[in-house]
Amino acid sequence: MKNSLEGLKIIDFSRILAGPFCTQLLGDLGAEIIKIERPYIGDDTRGWGPPYIKDKNNEDSSESAYYLCCNRNKKSVAIDIATPEGQKLAKDLISHADIILENFKVGDMKKYGLDYKSLKKDFPKIIYCSITGFGQTGPYAKKPGYDLLIQALGGIMSITGEPNGNPMKVGVAIADIMCGMYAANAILAALHHRTKTGIGQYIDLGLLDTQVSWLANVGLNYLTTGISPKRMGNEHPNIVPYNVLPCCDGYIVLGIGNDQQFQKFCQFAGIQEWAQDKRFALNSARVKNRDLLYRMLSEIILKKSQIEWTEGLTKIGVPCSPVHTIDQVFNDPQIKSRDMHITIDQPLAYKGYVDLIGNPIKFSETPVSYRLPPPLLGQHTNEILNEWLNLSETELKDLAKKKVI
Repeated sequence: MKNSLEGLKIIDFSRILAGPFCTQLLGDLGAEIIKIERPYIGDDTRGWGPPYIKDKNNEDSSESAYYLCCNRNKKSVAIDIATPEGQKLAKDLISHADIILENFKVGDMKKYGLDYKSLKKDFPKIIYCSITGFGQTGPYAKKPGYDLLIQALGGIMSITGEPNGNPMKVGVAIADIMCGMYAANAILAALHHRTKTGIGQYIDLGLLDTQVSWLANVGLNYLTTGISPKRMGNEHPNIVPYNVLPCCDGYIVLGIGNDQQFQKFCQFAGIQEWAQDKRFALNSARVKNRDLLYRMLSEIILKKSQIEWTEGLTKIGVPCSPVHTIDQVFNDPQIKSRDMHITIDQPLAYKGYVDLIGNPIKFSETPVSYRLPPPLLGQHTNEILNEWLNLSETELKDLAKKKVI
């Protein structure tokens, strides 16, 4: 096998981010992803711009950067599943597939006869994953769920931002992305179960559930004490110093995780006496005296540059980093060496290729592969319906004329 999931076939009815992020990951691992889209409209994010990639005429195309971020290694098949003929086509494609993923509102797939209960009898081995805002049950089940709403309801917004500022969302749609990651893990677990038993199953994932799950230590701080955590800006509730601090030419992050690192920092900074000061010698004392320590630290950090702090502290094993802008991220030698900026040939693009973010997984035997650029709407409709369902050119033209595809 060249790829871990080679030979696996997935029908992807999802759009926006959580579902597409999941299937892109599985596609990178070798699965064949058939992205089912609405004819003439497609995935909503195709129009979520600017920015858009440039077409052959160096003009904005219909492919937004947002859409490009999570749709490589897929083939787009445009089918109107609201029509009986479209539903039949979808079921015929499902008969060849291992996995279905969808993120329609609760009950929508049932209207089309494409929900798990309707399909299970004919396809008992199918693994069917539904992603919604709030899951299939509970008082919020039928509400639409968006990342911003989920970050608000799930608490992450209440602990993000400056202490005296407004609640703040994370800079990327992290609730969607993490739900996509959970979905990929769940699908692979269900796949292992099917390998052992021959039985498929249904996976119910809600953005709110997954967001609450990764409150992690902050959530446990509340469950342990009964005290609701507050916004702390860039500070850490349990570790000090752990913060963004201004130096003479920018900002650094100082992440001192134990007392030995604090002693090394004090030695490098020329403030050895702080390591013996009972207010700062132990992390527990530093947490109690954080305000005083940060005021004192601010004066010290301003005396050196980013390079002086980051290079000097890194050499002695004290975690320290510059705060990079996004352009600096993709020009960083570590990021370049790990192939986190990739390009994929796209003949219809002005440059002849598209720039994408690489997959972080590094396998020794079955490396990830970048086989296909994010597809144009319906780019593979005729190809897949011909190869998978043996539809003739005449049949395809007739379906197109009826606007089923």
